[in-house]
Formats: sequence, structure tokens, C-alpha cells
Amino acid sequence: CLAGDAAERCRELALQLLRHGLSYGDQPGEALPILLPALAQRLCTPQGAEPSEELRLGLVQLLSLLLQRCGAALVPYLTEVIRILQATLLDQYAEVRRESCRCAVACTQAMPEHFHMQSESLIKPLMQTISHQHYRVRVDVIQATGAVVQFGNGKSVDDVLSHLAQRLFDEIPKVRHAVTAVIGEWLLHLRDRYSYFHKLIPLLLGSFTDEIPENTKLAWTYWEKVGLQWERENEEDLKDKMDFSLSPSHYPKGVTRPGLGCRELVSRNLSKILPGLCHDITDWVDSTRVKASQLLYTLLLHAEDHITQHMELLLTTLYQACLDEERDVVRNCVRAAELMGTFVSPKVWLRLITSAIEKTPKASSIMVLSAVIRGSPREILQPHLTHLGNTLSQAGVCHGSEEVLYMEQLHCCVQALVEVCQEDCREISLQLLQVLVTVMATPSSQHLTEKVEETMASLAEVQHLDSFLCLYKQHIIQLLDWVSVSPDGWTCYSPQILQFAVIATHSGPVIGEALNNFLLVLKTCLQPHKDPQLRLKLFMLLSQLLQKGNETINSQGLFPGYLETLLKDILAPNLQWHAGRTAAAIRTAAVSCLWALIHRDVLPPEEMAKVKAALMPQVIAAMDEDSQSTRLLACRIVGALLKGCGRQFGEEEFTKTYTEVLKRLDDASRDVRLAAARTLAHWFRSLRDSALRATMETQVEFLYQELLIHLDDPDEDTQTAVLEVLKEGSGLYPEALVREVEGAVQKHRTPAYCHQLLHHIRSAPAAA
Repeated sequence: CLAGDAAERCRELALQLLRHGLSYGDQPGEALPILLPALAQRLCTPQGAEPSEELRLGLVQLLSLLLQRCGAALVPYLTEVIRILQATLLDQYAEVRRESCRCAVACTQAMPEHFHMQSESLIKPLMQTISHQHYRVRVDVIQATGAVVQFGNGKSVDDVLSHLAQRLFDEIPKVRHAVTAVIGEWLLHLRDRYSYFHKLIPLLLGSFTDEIPENTKLAWTYWEKVGLQWERENEEDLKDKMDFSLSPSHYPKGVTRPGLGCRELVSRNLSKILPGLCHDITDWVDSTRVKASQLLYTLLLHAEDHITQHMELLLTTLYQACLDEERDVVRNCVRAAELMGTFVSPKVWLRLITSAIEKTPKASSIMVLSAVIRGSPREILQPHLTHLGNTLSQAGVCHGSEEVLYMEQLHCCVQALVEVCQEDCREISLQLLQVLVTVMATPSSQHLTEKVEETMASLAEVQHLDSFLCLYKQHIIQLLDWVSVSPDGWTCYSPQILQFAVIATHSGPVIGEALNNFLLVLKTCLQPHKDPQLRLKLFMLLSQLLQKGNETINSQGLFPGYLETLLKDILAPNLQWHAGRTAAAIRTAAVSCLWALIHRDVLPPEEMAKVKAALMPQVIAAMDEDSQSTRLLACRIVGALLKGCGRQFGEEEFTKTYTEVLKRLDDASRDVRLAAARTLAHWFRSLRDSALRATMETQVEFLYQELLIHLDDPDEDTQTAVLEVLKEGSGLYPEALVREVEGAVQKHRTPAYCHQLLHHIRSAPAAA
């Protein structure tokens, strides 16, 4: 009836009767010769296959009952049982598959001594079902696989490991829990487990970083049991280590050290695990790379000083992995690199990493170096500080790349050295400051300025200095010597220019203590035959410093002693006229520096008198420049020179000055006209106090005439400024001015301003 009745209800009743009889019968084994062929017919053969899902499930449950009741009596029918399970494990009904998995487990327990002969036959259908869409099916398949392999042929481990490894990425925690439990049981009880330690250990350790605490705890529990069991089994080999092993003096904070058996298991299998793991860290799948990087950290934590023999492979992998786009991969690799610093001697990693950096500077290699430094104990790192500092401050390393990441890692490297070595950094203070200056000088790393200053402050603090300015004070001469080794060869693209600028501006008042070195570089690089763009950059730097002269280059009051060099050897040659827009821009920059020098009172009157003869021709010539700003500044500079030392001018200087300044009253720029008017007012004051006043009457009368013409300027402010100039000059020759004004009134020229001027002259008899 069960095997061939056409009515489903009859087959169902027959199944119920059989289940009842087998459950309570005294000798269920007697039914096996008849029952198993019938089960095979309804579950295996396409011709007689049971169409009802519920009945197929009931038939498999009946088989499970047989396995429980009959046990070893099923040995002669093992082939039939396996054939049935091969079919039902691939059944379309999910519950049939689940029950088939439970049957497979029951089969291993019913015939443990014979099951291994047929176990391999179940591996293929199990692996075809392990990725089933229902997670409960996946869980049952994993548990069945664990039992089939454990009681079957050990060679099947290789066939299932890759599938189990994929299930560690399953999004359902219970699936990952099942994999962890199966691997843990294999490591404890698999007959040939020693041959598969290097394949099973990574899977169990991979669960240490599971996001579900329960799974992590399960993995740790199994791992501790595995380690203790291995210790007992290999007690003779481990006797010395168990009796005399000491805990390391330096160990990662907040991390529990694994047991001796666990550490030994990893150390002895590391050479077999690492090649595949390093390959997975560069896999194209993100989740694989993250998992592999997490596992790498766990392995290195167990391996401790056994890492040393694998350093080349590990470093090559980390250099590549630290450039990964996935942040978790980079973070895990950095943690792994810190462990290398903890457990490996600096003599080993320093030689390997520094040689790689010197050969091909990369951000990833600098990142690994900074991580290794962070993980190293201070006392072990101290003898190697000089080598580290010299390597980092090499031009090829500092300027190895302008990428943002590269500069960030250079900064992190210095930061790590300061944090770990503290006051020991005193011996490489200069080298570290050079690296930090380079980072600040790189255009792509301007966002790091604040962090670099914090690191400088930390470096100063560990040396018991008040601030990073004290750090500059300690090394300013050495820094300038370092950056100006060959200024003759500088171009506008030379990184040394940016370093020089950072040292000059960032050191604040300290630069005033190294004026000789500073101005020597300027004198070398600001000669007229040098690169124009280079000169522009340096003039901008000089102008920036002169704007706050008393807080920078004149902070020590020593700058006046170098004024002659600055004016005659640097500014004057660059004020000479040359054709071209670039040359004009340089003249503008030089004029700006000269104005900053005068305007900020860095150039005292007595010094003006010494240099006016050399500067006046170039400044007066600058009033004819195409650039409005150059003309404006030139007028202001002439006015300042007249104000400071005008009474010492000769007749020719007076004449040349007013002639050129007078032309600027016709300038297209209102600002230039106003500046020219103020300069002429200074001219009148200087002549009034000069011994040449009596000999300049003709020139003054001509100047009166020209100024009266400019009272007709369309700009009211310019008219007012010219009127003030005439009032200022009226005290020299008032009678002559009155005649000129009355003549202007007769010509109907600006009568209102002329009357004001006449009133001013007549109301000031003392001045006349």
C-alpha cells in the first residue's frame, strides 16, 4: 500500500501504521528487508517517486526512526540509506532537506564504525544544499556536514572547507554560530585533525571578530579547549616553555594573552596559513579583505616573536593593504603592524622598512612604519632613534610625494616617535622639526597646519621647552643651513623655497636671530639674472615679514645693521627697469617691500639719508610704471623719503623729484593723484627747512603755476588736495603765489579755490 497505492490517503494511513508499529515493536529490524526497498522506491526512483511533499517528509522521518531503533542492524543496508539521503538532501521541499540532514547525523551515530565507507557520497548533495535560501536549512546542513566529516572519511575536509568559509560571511548569526561549532568540534575530535590544523584554525579564529558576542564567546571557548587539549597531548615538547616561559614585559593594553597551547598552535602553522591569508587581503571582494585583515591581527597576536621569520611577506602585504579603499581593512592592518613593533626586534623591521622607504617612498610604507613605532617599547626603540630620524629627514623621503596621504603619514610618523620616545627625542629634535617643516611647506597639506603645530608643541614639551618657538630658537641656524645648501640652483618649483618660507614666517620673532643666514639666501636668489618667478615668491615672503617687521625680522633690533645689504644688494638691482610684464611684476614686488620697510618704521630717518642716493633714481622711475599700485607706492615712498631726510636733498634732487611727482597729478588713478599731492606737500616742507630755499625760487614759481592748473581737476577730492599743497607751499614765496593766483582769477579759473588761497596767504603774515 505504501509503495504503490494510487490513493494518497491510503499511503498516508499506511505510513502512520508503519511508524506506530516501528515505534512500539520489539524487533523493528525484521521489517528492514521489506521496508528499505519500499522507501528507496518512493524517494529515489523517478518512476515511483512520492508526489506529495508531506508524505515525502513522513517517509524521511520514518527512515530517521529506523536509524534510531535499529542502529547497527542497518549496516547491511547502508548503501540503500545513503542512496535515499543523496536524493532527499536535494528535495524541493525545504523540510524534507532539513529532516534528511537530521537523518544523516543519526546515520553517523547508528553506524559509527562503518559509516566512513560511504560518507563521501553525502558530501556533494550536502554542499549543493549548504547555500539554500532558508537559513534553517543552511544551519542543519552545516551540522550534518560536521557529523558526516567527523565520523566519515577525513579526506572530505578539503571538499567542504571552502563552503564552510563562505558561510562565515552569512548574514544570519545562527548560520555563523553553526559553522563555529562545527569547526571547534573538528579541532577537538576529528581523527586526522593534526593534518588539518592549518586549514581549520583560520576558520575558528575568524569568528573572534563576529559582530554577535555569543558567536565570539563560542569561538573563544572552543579555542581555549583546543589549546589546552593540545598542551596535554604535547606536554613533553612544551615542558620547558611551561616551566620557564615568562610573560612579555611589553604587551598591547587591554588584550588578554592567549594560552601557551593556542600560541604554539598558531606559531607552528603560521607558515602554512600566511600565504593564502595574504592573498585574501588583496581579494576583489570587500568583505573577504576585511575578514582577512581581522584574522591577520589575531594570528600575529598569537604568533608573537615568531612573526620575525615572516616579516618580508607580511610587510609586502601590509604595504599593499594599507592603500585599500575600505577603511576597516586599513585599520586592521595598522593594528597588525603595531603588533609587529611589539614583538619583533627593531633591528629586523627597521632595516626592512627603511630600505623599502628609501627605495620607493610610498604613503603605505610610511603608514606601516608609524604603526610599528607606536607598537614598540620605548627602551628598545631608543638606540635606533638616530637612524629613524636621519631616514625620515632625507630629501628623498621628505619630498617623496606631495600626495595628501603621504604627508599625513609623515606627520603621523613624527607624532608616533614623540608619543613613544618622549624626552629621548631630544637627540633627533632637529630631524623631526625638518620633517614637520616639510609637511607644512607642502601645498597639499595646508589642512594639517594646526595638527603639525600641536606636534611641534609636543616635541618642545618633551624637551621641557615653553613652546614650539623655543624649538625654532634651538635649531634656527641649523634649519636655515639645511634648507639653503645650494640656493644657486633653486627654481620657482624647488621645494626648498616653501621650506624656507615656512621657517621664516612660522618661527615668528626667532628669525630675527638669524638675519645673516636669512639675508644671504635672499641676496643669492634675488639677483636680476635669477628665475623671475622665484624672485616674485621671495619678494612676497620678504614683504610679508616686513609688514610685521618688529615682530619678525627686527624682533631683536638687529635689522638696521643689515639695511644697507637689503637696500643696495637686493632691492636696488630689482628696481632697475627691464622690458616685459614679469620684470614689471618684480619691480612692483620690490617697491612693495621698500614701502613696507618705510611704512612700518623699520627704516629709520638716519638710514634713509644713507641710502637715498642709491634708491631715489629707481623709485622716481617707478612712478612711470604701467602698474597703478607701483605708481601709488612709489609716490608714497618719495613722500616718506622727503619727510624723513628731505632737508638733506640737493638742488638737483629737489628739481628731479618735483618734476616727476608733478606728472602724477595727471595720472588716470585718483589714488595716485592724491598720493602725488601729499608728496608735493612734503616737498614744500623739506624745501622750507632746507638751505637751498633761496636758490629754488624759479622752480617754486613754476610749481605754483602748474598746481593752479590742477585746481581745475574734475575730481573734487583732488582739487582739495592740490589746494592744501598750495597752502603748504605759500609760505615759501607768498608774493609770487599771489601774483599767480590773481592771474588765474582773471582767467576765470576755479575762482572759489583761488579766493580761499588768497585769504589763507593774507591771513598768515608771519609765514610770509
